[in-house]
Formats: sequence, C-alpha cells, structure tokens
Amino acid sequence: MVKLRSRSQMYAGVTGTARADRRTSTLLSRISAGDVAVIDQVDLDRPTAEALVEAGVVAVVNRSAMISGRFPNRGPQMLVDAGIRMVDQATGFGGRDLLSTVPDGRQVRVVGGSVLVDDQVVAEGRELTAADVTDQLQAAQAGLGTQLQSLTYNSVEFLRREEHLLLRGEGVPALRTRVAGRPVVVVEHGPDMDAELRRIRRYLREVKPVVMVTGDALQVARHAGLSPDVVILDSRVEDLPAAEALRHARDVVVTEPPGAVRSGGAGSERFERIGVRAHPMQTTATPGDAALLLADSAGARPIVGVGLRGTVEEFLDGSREGLGSGYVTRLKVGPRLVDATAVPMLYSGQLRARHAYLVLLVGLIAVVAAIATTSVGHQWAHDLTDQLSTPVGHPW
Repeated sequence: MVKLRSRSQMYAGVTGTARADRRTSTLLSRISAGDVAVIDQVDLDRPTAEALVEAGVVAVVNRSAMISGRFPNRGPQMLVDAGIRMVDQATGFGGRDLLSTVPDGRQVRVVGGSVLVDDQVVAEGRELTAADVTDQLQAAQAGLGTQLQSLTYNSVEFLRREEHLLLRGEGVPALRTRVAGRPVVVVEHGPDMDAELRRIRRYLREVKPVVMVTGDALQVARHAGLSPDVVILDSRVEDLPAAEALRHARDVVVTEPPGAVRSGGAGSERFERIGVRAHPMQTTATPGDAALLLADSAGARPIVGVGLRGTVEEFLDGSREGLGSGYVTRLKVGPRLVDATAVPMLYSGQLRARHAYLVLLVGLIAVVAAIATTSVGHQWAHDLTDQLSTPVGHPW
C-alpha cells in the first residue's frame, strides 16, 4: 500500500462504507445510503444502476468495464445523472483481485480512480466522468448490430431448448391459485417499477387481479402494499427473500433447468427449513419471463406487466441470459400482455355507490324542478307552504 502524496487529494473525493460482492443481486439487497458499491459487472445495465441510485450510494467501483463498447448500455448515464462517482477496470494494490482487496464493511474513500482505507491506496482504476460516459456511449453505438445478432441467436437457442414448454406447456406446475379467466399482474424488478405500480394502484384495488412477483421485486412490491399470490424464484440465486413474505404467498415457484435439478431448486432443504412448499418449473427463462409463461399457460385474461422490458434497447440492456427468453416469451404471450403504463388509459374504473347516489340525486332534483314549473306543481307548492305556516297544535 502507498500513501497519497498530496494532502489536498487525500481529503478530496467521497467517503462511505464499502459493500463488496461478486453477485450484484446479492449486493443490492444489503446496500444503503452512503455506501460505496464494489461490483464486478461488465456493461452496467439500467435496472442495476436504478437500484444503486435508489439505495443512495455515493460511489460505484467496478472490477470490469462500465461500458465495454458492445452496445450503449444505460446504467452509467443514470449514475452520472445522479451525481454518483464511478471507477471501473479497478484492481487491488499490487495487481490483486479488487473484491478480495477492498474490505467489506470498512470505511473507504474514493479519490479520482483510487480507493483508500485509512489514507492508504488499496485499489486503483479508471475514473469515469460525465464526458467519458458520453464519448464511450457514442462509440458503443457501432456495437448494436453485433448485439442484435446475439439476440437472434439466443432466441433460436431458447426456442430449441424450450420447445416442449412453449408448444405444449410441459414443465409448468399446477398452482393452487385460480388463474383461468382472471386478470394477472406480473411484477418484475425493472425500470420505472415503482412509478408503474403507482399508476395501476386503482386497478389493483378495484379489480383485485392475481399478483405474480419475481423474487428480486418482492420487497418493493410488499412496500407498495401488494400481497403476492405467486412468487417466482431462480434456483441460481442463493439468497432467498424473507421467509415471512414467501409463507404469505399462496404459491412459490422455482425455475430449474430442464433435465437437471440445481442445489437451490424447489426440493432443496432451504425451503423446508422455512416451511415453504415450492413448485419446480422446468425452464431456463428468467423469473419474469417464467411468470409470463405461467400466467399464459394457466389461462390468464389479460396479463399486465410491471417493470418488464419492452423495447429493443431494454432487451439489450438487460442480462445476457434473458435475451432469448424475453423476446420469445413476448411473442408467445402475444396480445394478452398489456404494459402497466397503458392501464390508466384503458381502465376507467368501476362505478361506486356514491357515484350512483349522486346520479340519483341529480335526477330527483331535475324531476322536482320540472314538476314545479307546471300548474300542479304550483298547487303542491302552495299547499305545502300553507301546511308549513300552520302552527303546531292549531285546531285547524
């Protein structure tokens, strides 16, 4: 380790608690405001960046390139807009691995492209400024053609692997939740998830659809007041959501690769320990895509997607594993799928009791006004005036 020579540099930059993890999904579950996120992720995607911004981190140190040049990923620009410091292609002092060098849970200072602990440099990388991000994203536009080819290849491979699921529904579990003929809302952790949930709050309250939530979106969905009927988990993810949240769901589904059961699959001890009975679903699709296929196979009408990717850029900005399943799944679900942003325009709400009473009152006033203009109405008004003017108890 070496000391910084400049005293002014020593006290520049930002300070926070280091949170380091090779699994970004695990890291996102334990970061908080003021932390310095230490990750290893090529091409920081928008959902991850959005989660980092929402958590309130002050800096992100990446072992890999924030922008590799394969395509213009949106994550780094989100960090720039939020004023979050960025360092990428970082290595530990002396060429050691970054994530084993930066101590998790310790106070660190990020100065330029350096990471310091107790004023000693423990890791160094490349500082990314707003100008750097702009230049690199412009250069990455040329990589879009290659990524589209990758999307095509992955889609064909997914069709080949999942033919039985897509054509005949094999591997789809039978749920205790009644889905056939009912509207279903599928919630995945993605761009604008919170805003989309707010937009359909009235729809959720009045229609009471079946709610399917992926594991990474479960906490946010519960904070928004949702009680998920079905939770879809990925057997590759080691950390489970809160046991209480899983026990409150009517069904828990775990995706597993066809022909093989992962150690974290539905039959593993980790579900038995928390008292949850999980259903296996044989597919390599992402949990969000698996939820769409599950709702479609069970006969949902319609399916409302929250946080789902919808544009080519969003598909390319997601994980590499979800490229094929995302595109093919949307072709399979077809016209049943409605984006959450369109729900307020399509759903005007149910007629409430107070609305009916108001219409009845307006109609009654109109009838009284009409009668009052006739001779009979004048006579009724005259008789009513006489009765009201007669003192109580008068012999007449």
